[in-house]
Amino acid sequence: MRKEIGNGAIELVRGDITQQDTDVIVNAANKTLLGGGGVDGAIHRAGGPVILEECRKLGGCETGDAKITTGGNLKAKWVVHTVGPVYRDGKHREAEFLASCHRRSLELALEHGARSVAFPAISCGIYGYPLDEAAPIALSAAAEFLRAHAGVELVKFVLFDEKAFEAYSKALTNLTTD
Repeated sequence: MRKEIGNGAIELVRGDITQQDTDVIVNAANKTLLGGGGVDGAIHRAGGPVILEECRKLGGCETGDAKITTGGNLKAKWVVHTVGPVYRDGKHREAEFLASCHRRSLELALEHGARSVAFPAISCGIYGYPLDEAAPIALSAAAEFLRAHAGVELVKFVLFDEKAFEAYSKALTNLTTD
């Protein structure tokens, strides 16, 4: 599924983010940036030890922010590590932090000359963010970025399972393009 936005596009695919042939893949990291489970663990395993070595030098990362390393053994040239919010009840700035993760990741990608960026469903795994709430926030942040900046041409959301793909598809269908 794909929707043109500004000078770029948002695309949804089912698959494994570590296999994406984009300039950047985004890692749903924890604050230490030293690896973990889920997407984070998969990216560190696939990218090899160079990613962890670079992450050790970054001094961690705050919720809603992002930092960048090389892609190691991945097809992607870079990995942007972003820390999503742990979902409590939606009343503790979770939406603000989630949108910030996407904005900051895209800003770093653009600063490094990236034209294509692949995101997972940030915070929707162990951090507990409901997919139907997270998807519109993530897609809106990406769309706003594409409208405001030239350079990044493709923002791809790589969704691991059918439930995530359906939630993001519904949100993309409802997203306005102007």
